[in-house]
Amino acid sequence: MSLNHIRPWRNIYRRKSRQIHVGNVPVGGDAPISVQTMTNTLTTDVKGTIAQVQAAADAGADIVRISVPDQDSSKALKEIVRESPVPIVADIHFHYKRGIEAAEAGAACLRINPGNIGDETRVREVIRAARDHNCSIRIGVNAGSLEKHLLDKYGEPCPDAMVESGMDHIKILQDNDFHEFKISCKASDVFMAAAAYQQLAEATDAPIHLGITEAGGLISGTVKSAIGMGNLLWMGIGDTIRVSLSADPVEEVKMGFEILKSLGLRHRGVNIISCPSCARQGFDVIKTVEALEQRLEHIKTPMSLSIIGCVVNGPGEALMTDVGFTGGGAGSGMVYLAGAQSHKLSNEKMIEHIVEQVEQKAAELDAQAALEAAEATQAAE
Repeated sequence: MSLNHIRPWRNIYRRKSRQIHVGNVPVGGDAPISVQTMTNTLTTDVKGTIAQVQAAADAGADIVRISVPDQDSSKALKEIVRESPVPIVADIHFHYKRGIEAAEAGAACLRINPGNIGDETRVREVIRAARDHNCSIRIGVNAGSLEKHLLDKYGEPCPDAMVESGMDHIKILQDNDFHEFKISCKASDVFMAAAAYQQLAEATDAPIHLGITEAGGLISGTVKSAIGMGNLLWMGIGDTIRVSLSADPVEEVKMGFEILKSLGLRHRGVNIISCPSCARQGFDVIKTVEALEQRLEHIKTPMSLSIIGCVVNGPGEALMTDVGFTGGGAGSGMVYLAGAQSHKLSNEKMIEHIVEQVEQKAAELDAQAALEAAEATQAAE
């Protein structure tokens, strides 16, 4: 990550982790923090599952996880993997043979749960299948399904028990000369999860998958995830994330990017900066922002847009954004481009005009990025 010497209080120093691959997606090291989600269709519903994977990929998901609870799901997975635009992680619980079948079906990664996958002999067979099929592994520790001997030892789920579970299974993988693994230690309790992840970050250099498991619905779950994961990401911990919501997987992807965007760790699409509105507003801010969010969903280029109802903070916010609009009087406001005042605009025309300005700016940024990439390639040759 490049450092901000002008505003050092924005710098986040990411934990140094080794890099692995989930299919063609690098995880860890200096790779961008990847965003994941998980399908909630029946895996045997191949058409429905593929549609959900595609929708998640369109929303920006780098990796999608799919549950493989039975043999029929293993068979369906092969077709799903073949059609998927992104690497697929097979979610394995209870039966180690599902892990072997998933590796054979082409999964890019196997998520195994130490609390229910079975003894070391079974784990060893899963490792062999992963190695044979160029498949990575995620050790997925969960506070709700810890091994019995750890619950007996600690009396209840706790950070120490979670980390011990994870480190025990890291040792099994390493003893079998398998190093293409990442690890998570999730809990629905934000405090427990955060404490466990901090301990884990000190105990291993493996890439870390962040998540607050079973976080809840769209609003409550996003808030819990933002608090738990946001603080860890701010500390530099985390190489790939999933926001676990009782909601459409596309919403998980959107919320994941919003968390990363808020910390400057990943950028995708238009970052809209808008005021909550008040009696000073020169136009209906809330309805305008709602309309613009929908109209600008197709923009993938990282850029910023400020929509501020009045001149108290509007001009100052516009100085920091690619495109801006600040409400004024007499049914019109001021358009800002690249931080500078550009022209006045009537409120009636603002939505269409702002969409045009954002699309134009996105095209300019894309062209500039393409030119820089071509120059870099030419210089390398």
